[in-house]
Amino acid sequence: MDCVLFLYEKFYKNEKCDIFGEGESPLKESRDIQLTNSSFQWKYPLWYSKNATAEKCTWLEMARSGVWYTEHLQVKDTLIEAPKNFRRCKDITLENVFLPNAAETLWTCDGVNLKQVQAKGDYFGMNSQNIVIDDFQLAGNYAFDGARNMEVHNARMLSKDAFWNTENVTVYDSVIHGEYLGWNARNLTFINCTIESLQGLCYIDHLVMKNCTLLNTTLAFEYSKEIDAQIQGRIASVMNPSSGRIQAEGIDLLIMDKDKVNPEDTQIICPSVGRRLEHAEDM
Repeated sequence: MDCVLFLYEKFYKNEKCDIFGEGESPLKESRDIQLTNSSFQWKYPLWYSKNATAEKCTWLEMARSGVWYTEHLQVKDTLIEAPKNFRRCKDITLENVFLPNAAETLWTCDGVNLKQVQAKGDYFGMNSQNIVIDDFQLAGNYAFDGARNMEVHNARMLSKDAFWNTENVTVYDSVIHGEYLGWNARNLTFINCTIESLQGLCYIDHLVMKNCTLLNTTLAFEYSKEIDAQIQGRIASVMNPSSGRIQAEGIDLLIMDKDKVNPEDTQIICPSVGRRLEHAEDM
C-alpha cells in the first residue's frame, strides 16, 4: 500500500474532515485553537498564530508555506505533503508526523521537538535552534545547516552535507549516510553512531566521537581540531587532522602532510596502519 494512503487509512478513514479549500491564510492570526481531522488545501493556513494544536490533519501540496511566524504549536498524527513549512516559529512540537515533501522545512525556528517524524526533502532544519529529536528518519541533503543547540536520538539519515555550520550538536544512537558530514561545525558530538561518509568530519572545531563506527569513510578529519574520536573497527583513510586524539582498531591509509599540519599535534592510537603518506598527491 502506498505510504500516503496508509497514513490516510490509519488516521482519517470514517472520520469527518473539515476542509479549508481555496483562499489564502484561512487561520491567520488565530489564537487558542484546536484542529482535528482538518484538511488544508491552499497556501499559508497558519501564519502569526499562537497556542494551536493540530491532530489527525492533512496539509496538501498546495498548502505550502503553511505555518510561519507561529508560536506554541503541537502537531500530532498528521500528514504534511506541503513543502516550505514551519518557518520562524517558536515552540513547535511534531509527533508521529509524515512529511513526504519536506523541502526547505523548519527554517529559523526556536524550540523544536520532533518525535516519530519521517521526512523527505533537502535543506531540512536550516538555521533552527534549541532542537530535541527522537525516532527520526530523513532522506534529504543539506540537513540542519546552521542549526544550534541540538540533541538527536535514534535517527536514520540519508543526507549529504548534514550538520554543516552547526554549533553544540550531540547525536546519539543514530545511523548517518552522506558525503561531507559536519564541515565547519563547532562542538559536534556523536555517541554510539554508525557513519558512512566521503571526506566527512572535516574543518570541525572540537569534535567528539564515542563508540562510533565509520563505514567506508574516507579522507576523514581534515583540518579538524580538538578531536577526541574513539572508533570501533577500522577507518578507510584519515587525512591531515589538525589536533587531538584518534583511536581506532585500524587505519588503512593515514596521510599527514607536514606542510599543512603538525603531525605531533594529533595522537594516533592504532595498532594497525596500512599505509602512511606525507602528501595526498602520493595516493
